Amino acid sequence: MSAACGCEHDELETTISEEAEEAEHPWWRDRGIMVPVFSGIAFLTGLVLEWSGMEIPALVLFWIGLLLGASTFTPGAIRKLFKGKLGIGLLMTISAVGAVILGYVEEAAALAFLYSIAEALEDKAMDRARGGLRALLKLVPETATVRRDGTSVEVPAKDLQVGQLMLVRPGERIATDGIVRTGRSSLDTSAITGESIPVEVEPGDTVSAGAINTAGALEVETTAAGTDNSLTTIVDLVEKAQAEKGDRARLADRIARPLVPGVLILAALVAIIGSLFGDPELWIARALVVLVAASPCALAISVPLTVVAAIGSASKFGVIIKSGAAFERFGVIRHVAVDKTGTLTRNEPAVAAVLTVDGVSEAEALAWAAALEQHSTHPLAAAITAAVPDAPAAEGVTEQAGHGIEGELDGARITVGSPRWLHAGTLGDRVAGLEEQGMTVVIVHRDGVPVAAIGVRDELRPEVPEVVRTLATQGIGVTMLTGDNARTARALAAQAGIDDVRAELRPEDKAAAIAEFGAKGPVAMIGDGINDAPALAAADIGIAMGATGSDAAIESADVAFTGHDLRLLPRAFDHARRGRHIINQNIILSLLIITALLPLALFGVLGLAAVVLVHEIAEVVVILNGLRAARTRKEPTA
Repeated sequence: MSAACGCEHDELETTISEEAEEAEHPWWRDRGIMVPVFSGIAFLTGLVLEWSGMEIPALVLFWIGLLLGASTFTPGAIRKLFKGKLGIGLLMTISAVGAVILGYVEEAAALAFLYSIAEALEDKAMDRARGGLRALLKLVPETATVRRDGTSVEVPAKDLQVGQLMLVRPGERIATDGIVRTGRSSLDTSAITGESIPVEVEPGDTVSAGAINTAGALEVETTAAGTDNSLTTIVDLVEKAQAEKGDRARLADRIARPLVPGVLILAALVAIIGSLFGDPELWIARALVVLVAASPCALAISVPLTVVAAIGSASKFGVIIKSGAAFERFGVIRHVAVDKTGTLTRNEPAVAAVLTVDGVSEAEALAWAAALEQHSTHPLAAAITAAVPDAPAAEGVTEQAGHGIEGELDGARITVGSPRWLHAGTLGDRVAGLEEQGMTVVIVHRDGVPVAAIGVRDELRPEVPEVVRTLATQGIGVTMLTGDNARTARALAAQAGIDDVRAELRPEDKAAAIAEFGAKGPVAMIGDGINDAPALAAADIGIAMGATGSDAAIESADVAFTGHDLRLLPRAFDHARRGRHIINQNIILSLLIITALLPLALFGVLGLAAVVLVHEIAEVVVILNGLRAARTRKEPTA
């Protein structure tokens, strides 16, 4: 039976893999569906026979329908009762037993059938809501090919260990995370990150589990075990999301929990007081109707179903939400703080400008600098050498930490270093201009004479200005938090369209800034590094950029983006707001159902069968409404 339509939704203990296995069974082999179906067939056939005057066969069929329907919820209700839990299943069981005692077998059969079919529909709805999450497991192949002693050996993907050399042929999925050692290709990562453009990879590039190799063969050195990689991290986050409830889900439980004993007490009072002043049979029957009318079944199932549906659909476009509570908080965010490096920027410094004196070309200046910088491990050196992959080799290279590097090239002494170490000569004013634009500048000297200046900058992600504009249309303010210098931060913020900039911050300063924003209203923090972890934890919603990024960031965050496209942010906010609206609708509708049915039942306007029918139809309505949260909209634009 469903664990949900009982007043309290048990934690989802079944693993995603087991659910996936069960989901492969056709519906006609699913006992949870077929038992209520047969209960309904028996009940409806009984009605036909009753209308035809065949009362004895009709009664037999009513009993069959009653027993079949009750078998889906009565055993579980009794087990919960022995554990001290009062559930809606218990209310339905008491109502059915009371109806039989009073001779209303037909009404008891209707109650059992309608309640069991509503639970079955909810079960299938929950399965459907989790369908997108189960699909994550299919991204990992069952086997992988590894190189051993010069030969290729096929092994189970779960047995892969760190340091093995894995062969990935065109068309195959990558079984675990790794670094490309040989080969060039393009990878389809759309199933993981939601990004439709293939990613080009070459030796030295990192690759993630679940990506599809679309072109040439690759040899990949594994950096994660087959059972502990970026994709299993995502699946683990999804499992946590299924097991946890949101604030409003707990609110629904808090409403439903006292309602169950309250309904039992109310029904008892109706039966006792009514029997004292009127016909006992009439008032006991009416007490049973009240019992059913006040059952908060729709309330108990509506919120968790909506949350699971919304979390599952979010995972399809690359947003992994760790809990229902996080999903619900997500829907009320009005301010977001954004880390600069790796979030607003690519975290890949690149040459952005080259200044030269007369007689020296940009290509010559870059080649001279790259000839030296290829001997350095500094991040700026990597940016310069990437700009000239075929740079000549310098001789006698020496490096002075914090200053620069020098060596011999074609008989000339080349020196490359910081403007604080090497003077810029006639390029001084233009160098200052590059620094005002947020670039880090290195000066190139040839035989002691300044000949060039190279500006290196971690470039803004191209989608950032659009994202900031879209967030503004959603009523969400944006602040940049960064440990970088104020000049660089202001330059990049101006490009992004961000007015509020906090620069030169330590990790604890970022957390303090989040606390300041949080005092004014719900705030989210988005980042990808270890230094962002305190701020991510302090925010109402912490968002980690890339579920394969810093472990500290992921553990501190409530939400993880599997990719690095910031356009996921406004889309995720829009999705969460829509889900929250559906949750509110379901709570209101569920309470209105109880409010409307109670007086109608108490004063005898509706009988048992009518109340059961109205209640279960309303329950199906909130289930269908909750499933709307599984639908995703296209990416919102400014």
